[in-house]
Amino acid sequence: MTQTTINTAEVAKFTAMAEEWWSPNGKFKPIHKFNPVRLGYIRQHLLSHYGRDGTLIRPFEGLRILDVGCGGGLLCEPLARLGASVTGIDAAERNIAIAKLHAEQSGIDVDYRATTSEALVAEGARFDMVLNMEVVEHVDNVPLYMKSCADLVAPGGMMLTATINRTARAYALAVFGAEYVLGWLPRGTHDWKKFLTPEEIRTLITRNGLRVTDETGVVYHPIGDEWRRSRDMGVNYMILAERPA
Repeated sequence: MTQTTINTAEVAKFTAMAEEWWSPNGKFKPIHKFNPVRLGYIRQHLLSHYGRDGTLIRPFEGLRILDVGCGGGLLCEPLARLGASVTGIDAAERNIAIAKLHAEQSGIDVDYRATTSEALVAEGARFDMVLNMEVVEHVDNVPLYMKSCADLVAPGGMMLTATINRTARAYALAVFGAEYVLGWLPRGTHDWKKFLTPEEIRTLITRNGLRVTDETGVVYHPIGDEWRRSRDMGVNYMILAERPA
């Protein structure tokens, strides 16, 4: 029997909210707010790593990018606009249906598939960058999931993992505060016990043949109503890694 990383309860949870993906004031409002800092980080490191010209309209022409757990395509579409060949996968078929419809309406070419990272590995797929963004805390069998994501990175390619730290402060802010006090996310979106520390993520990355090259915290600034990079990795954080060429 083939192993799977799909958590059916988590898939059902996000399927129920699928219609909200492209509403900036809907249930995914926090993701819309979070997107600029994620995209800025991705763009910076793609330009640097692959020696691309940031003044070009489509600087990532020819690069293959995979977004694992892509949801409605909030990262896929802007990266495709920048010229990348983007594949977005999600275990929730409704998310993929919403993503395909929005891309078609926007005139953007993205290869969306209702599948898993381990299924792509079985196909022999490889990508120049694998985006593993806010997904690891929602899957079953985390070691298998991280291995499958790492296996999809081509030689010389990169993987970016973004998640939430398992700290008391993360529970206070990302769970109790965001879900129960501020109502930014539906209650039950996150399970604190499934959060991973940066040390745990680094171990899983290096175990699977990748090398950590950069990391950053991401914090919310209420006065500017925006997310910014920070040295503080106590709540939200991102870790970048690469596979030797």
